[in-house]
Amino acid sequence: MNKKIRLEDLGSRDYKEVWDYQERLFKEILDLKIRNRREDLKLTTPNYLVLVEHPHVYTLGKSGDISNLLISEEQLKAKNATFYKINRGGDITYHGPGQVVGYPILDLENFFTDIHKYLRFLEETIILTLADYGIKSERSPGETGVWLDVGTPFARKICAMGVRASRWVTMHGFAFNVNANLGYFDNIIPCGIKEKAVTSLNVELGRAKVDEDEVKQKILKHFANLFEAEVLK
Repeated sequence: MNKKIRLEDLGSRDYKEVWDYQERLFKEILDLKIRNRREDLKLTTPNYLVLVEHPHVYTLGKSGDISNLLISEEQLKAKNATFYKINRGGDITYHGPGQVVGYPILDLENFFTDIHKYLRFLEETIILTLADYGIKSERSPGETGVWLDVGTPFARKICAMGVRASRWVTMHGFAFNVNANLGYFDNIIPCGIKEKAVTSLNVELGRAKVDEDEVKQKILKHFANLFEAEVLK
């Protein structure tokens, strides 16, 4: 098993460009796994963690409802935003400046073969990161992601998640609102969940801006510990 994960921090990149890049890495791992089985080889499969920030974009998962996008194509253009229907799970979400977006492209056979556990580890990574800032967050039953004040009228999501997996290889991942412009969420029903708010780390801390590089370092520490992995920079 290979428990080394190569980190690629891409900075700010177009969503489609990074989606295509994910697909290439995903295919690289899948092809190697298929070759191992066909030729009875034991070649090591790589693992990747891509961190990125996207320009304004809305994405709709394969089981999502387009009616959860509340603005027209013309309004999207006016807001300098794009829209894509993609092959992850989940409904509609927003990505944009001020988010830390993480795409783990892992061969789970290097770690454990349990998608439920995988999602819980992604959530726990963010829960532990928020705890470093003195913020208590948790899971909301039946609603993947990380939330604050679950079970109250003030429940709000701070991190959305949606993944795809094939032959235990993962792609897509999480979008953590750190310094996000929350106004862009007004144009959708986030994750298809009505009457639930969203928030951002800087809002919760009462700061104009949170150091995103510092947040990334905390995410990487908790991610590596949970997966018992070595993250290679």
